[in-house]
Amino acid sequence: MTHSPRLLIAGFVGYLFGNLPSAGIVARLAGGGHDLTMEGTGNPGAMNAATVLGAKWGAVVSTADIAKGAAAAAAGRRVAGSDGANVAATAAVIGHCHPIGRRGGKGVATSVGQVIGTVPAYLPLDAAVAFGTAKLPWFRSRTRAGTHAGSAVWVVVTTLWWRRRWPNPGGGEPTWLLPVGAAVSSAVIAGRFRAEAARVAAFTETAGSVDEVAR
Repeated sequence: MTHSPRLLIAGFVGYLFGNLPSAGIVARLAGGGHDLTMEGTGNPGAMNAATVLGAKWGAVVSTADIAKGAAAAAAGRRVAGSDGANVAATAAVIGHCHPIGRRGGKGVATSVGQVIGTVPAYLPLDAAVAFGTAKLPWFRSRTRAGTHAGSAVWVVVTTLWWRRRWPNPGGGEPTWLLPVGAAVSSAVIAGRFRAEAARVAAFTETAGSVDEVAR
């Protein structure tokens, strides 16, 4: 089998990993008939799970979402080497954000799994940039700012990793698909953040209008 069909298979497998409804499964395990897409912020992710179900279950969702990205990279590597790992992990982020037949999450935790599976040596820097930016006081949405800052640095650093052929222990050969995968996942995550912000704004505006009518 030539390399291109293998990459297609890796992408398909990665997308299936991303489609796994980790938040929904955890919500059912937690009991109480909760639906994270209808409660709290409506986002099927770790933060909303922590709010609705409790911190313990939020951590379980986060771990499961990270595992999806890392497992997709491992599966993709078996199919098509380092390129397959990058394609599959990126596809997992896409599958998590845009699954079939249900609402997706924001993809941040799954992208952490992508980092673990494709360039694990970068993980400490990724965490430090995102955490440090999120702590800056002048950002209105600190989580979003931290995520975007981490994504930008991720793309830049992985480009350097590829161009300079830095050692990549545990992540395989740093080919051009390493920064491309980082860029695609970052764009998908940014799109989900924009969509979520627009949804919240629309909900707030509608709720305000209803409140005015009720008065």
